[in-house]
Amino acid sequence: MDQLAPGVWLLRGFPRNAINVYLVEDVLIDAGTRWCHRRIAKQVRGRPISAIALTHCHADHQGSAHRLCLDWNVPLACPEADVPAMEGRAPFEPQTWGIRFFHRLWGGPPHRVDQVLREGDEVAGFRVVAAPGHTPGQVMFFRESDRVAIVGDVLNNMNLVTMRTGLHEPPRLFTADVAENRRSIRKLAEFAPRLVCFGHGPPLRDCSQLERFIERDLSESTSDTGESPKHPGDIT
Repeated sequence: MDQLAPGVWLLRGFPRNAINVYLVEDVLIDAGTRWCHRRIAKQVRGRPISAIALTHCHADHQGSAHRLCLDWNVPLACPEADVPAMEGRAPFEPQTWGIRFFHRLWGGPPHRVDQVLREGDEVAGFRVVAAPGHTPGQVMFFRESDRVAIVGDVLNNMNLVTMRTGLHEPPRLFTADVAENRRSIRKLAEFAPRLVCFGHGPPLRDCSQLERFIERDLSESTSDTGESPKHPGDIT
């Protein structure tokens, strides 16, 4: 594991930074795909884990949650609007062929949610911030003291095809509401974070890049239409 900030570690994966899992104090943030459980368990072995908390319910974030919750006998926390999907009572959103394909490939079994995450809740010293759009319930985790943000898939810091580092909106194929997600990106910027930790891509410490991304790619001319500007690697 790589320590990013006090009490915050990034677990190592392969390919590096492709699908990120974080340990915050004694809480695991996101759980990778269903194939990740051994890698995750090995890296946190010897550390007490009190809970697993999800930024949102997609296959590459909830995949090992069921297995690890059972193995560690810990509760699962999930954003309120994504609870039905996590518990198997509703499909993952958006209901596209891409979401269905990766759910079959990577998704884990349903699991009962023990803690419903809502705006203003606290997880391991981080405030829960509603950030819908990519999924109906997606949340970010933000720590005021040092302005560290763990943002799930509000933004990617990696081209998902070439694996090159760089800020991108999540692909439209996997995003329930592009316009709503853009509002969540702007909401993130309003916190003026000093460190941004993504679901995909390396952490970002030069957060002036976030401001430039918004100015360049989220201009008023596109945000009002609900259309997402295309980047190499976006899946249409």
